[in-house]
Amino acid sequence: MKRSYQLTKSKFILGQQCEKALYLNVYFPKLAYYPPETLARFKAGRDFEAKVKSLFPEGIDVSKALGWKMDQYPVYTAQLLRQPGEINIYEAGFLYNGVLVLADVLHRDGDGNISIYEIKNSLSMRDVFVSDVGIQHYVISHCIDIGSFSVVYNDGNDNPLYEDMLASAREAEPAISAQVEHFKEVLQGFMPLTEEGDHCHIPYDCPFLRHCGRNKNRKQ
Repeated sequence: MKRSYQLTKSKFILGQQCEKALYLNVYFPKLAYYPPETLARFKAGRDFEAKVKSLFPEGIDVSKALGWKMDQYPVYTAQLLRQPGEINIYEAGFLYNGVLVLADVLHRDGDGNISIYEIKNSLSMRDVFVSDVGIQHYVISHCIDIGSFSVVYNDGNDNPLYEDMLASAREAEPAISAQVEHFKEVLQGFMPLTEEGDHCHIPYDCPFLRHCGRNKNRKQ
């Protein structure tokens, strides 16, 4: 069954780092390798995310309801948002122009104002978070009206700090839109022949670094 989306938030961020990595992630995902320290970082991130989500009680977790049925996330989220009154939704799904994003927390208050929260287990704001919020805003804003969009990060003691990034997300939309179209074109062609470099570790260690290293050694 063909998916209704070509890109996700994580794929978009990976594409910004390396177009070859994006291509491998889509067509050869089993080549990815995550070392123990990366898996430990993922777990710490999930733990902090769970703590922040607990501050938005009685949330409906779309991921628990649907699991890996990603195509159904936007439909189920739209159904939940048709319910009246205040609501908290975890992993709310939105689809626009072939891009699927999941919001860590969507909160709608009693007056209908919607706030989105992206949770990061980081001790400071990072440049990559602008892109992270930017691609989410690009999709979600074409589906619903957003009143605020905040990154939630760690104060060092597992307490949340909030920074509203709605203005920067709106400003970034033209560039985000252009990159979305470019990445779609990349995925329709041959695998990019990107050489290794500093980008393999910025902003994150690339999960395909070991694969690229093996191929490089074979050529030598």
